[in-house]
Amino acid sequence: MDSIAANLESSLSVPSVQELAFQRPEKVPPRYIRDEDGDDIIGTYPSEPSLRVPFIDMAKLVNANTHQHELHKLHLACKDWGVFQLVNHGVSNTSLKNMGNQVQRFFELPLQEKKRWAQRPGSLEGYGQAFVTSEDQKLDWNDMIFLKCLPIQNRKLDLWPQNPPEFRCGALLQLVIRETLERYSEDIRKVTISIVKFITMSLGLQDTQLSESFREGLYDTRMNCYPPCPEPERVLGIVPHADNSGITLLLDCADFPALQFLKDKKWVNVEPIEGAIVVNIGQIIEVMSNGIYKAPEHRAVVNKLKERFSIVTFCYPSPCTDIGPVDKLIREGEVAVYKKLTHAEYFTKFFNRDLEESFIDSLRV
Repeated sequence: MDSIAANLESSLSVPSVQELAFQRPEKVPPRYIRDEDGDDIIGTYPSEPSLRVPFIDMAKLVNANTHQHELHKLHLACKDWGVFQLVNHGVSNTSLKNMGNQVQRFFELPLQEKKRWAQRPGSLEGYGQAFVTSEDQKLDWNDMIFLKCLPIQNRKLDLWPQNPPEFRCGALLQLVIRETLERYSEDIRKVTISIVKFITMSLGLQDTQLSESFREGLYDTRMNCYPPCPEPERVLGIVPHADNSGITLLLDCADFPALQFLKDKKWVNVEPIEGAIVVNIGQIIEVMSNGIYKAPEHRAVVNKLKERFSIVTFCYPSPCTDIGPVDKLIREGEVAVYKKLTHAEYFTKFFNRDLEESFIDSLRV
């Protein structure tokens, strides 16, 4: 196949998967099928049910008596897995449930209502699909709404769902994603600053500059709906990928596993735990750690009977922050594995990359 260079800052309009699922088809349309025509990315690696993604307890990280032990666990989680489930992070269960409820209510709206917040030409923001660049491209089995949350001046509030209370089935349904997401993004920023501080410490660095850069960082949230699928073994909710973020925080609103991370060439399920936030290393931290911590490949699978919602926040350092290996991590006799780029250069490279090549490999020296 010829290499394809694409600008990924916008996406072509495609049909709603949720609307397709409402029709209860017996078969999946060909454009979603992943196990034909040499594109069997589903069966590339086996699943491994016996492995469990690590747990990190924020309360133990801040407690002097348990700090060192939990920090060592964090180091191993970041180095060996690139992902962990974070508990006792400080965000209330009420806040997490409110966010999940609002996302579900949004996706329960009629299609014409949801289209009020549809993506516009030249932008990824809004309701639609991400990174669809050609008419024959295979599609993921999900619908999403993507919004830039922080800093506040980045928000395009005309794309933030908000409608007056309405009566439906005799009950009052109020869609207030705008207010709920405003609070949630501030909560996530606090968690991010804290956990990046401990990630910095787990690398043996005492400098707080990296964690503080997330105080003025960029926070983008993607809310996903994965409808039931008649042939779940033949599609993917999201194809395998690593995130270009600093770190990514995910709230799983399901009661069944669907998020999977690649560990030693095996797919490992993340079991949803009430109140836990899934944290994974992004490629910015991979670069800054000079490859000590790696951004893991992950994907989403789908369920034959159940719908799933998730809320993913991509957390980036301040635009003033250069993205390159931290000098103190290039020890004697070692060299920088990755180039040093400005924040703007990093994103330009990401959004205009060759789709047939690995983005992280393009950042190597």
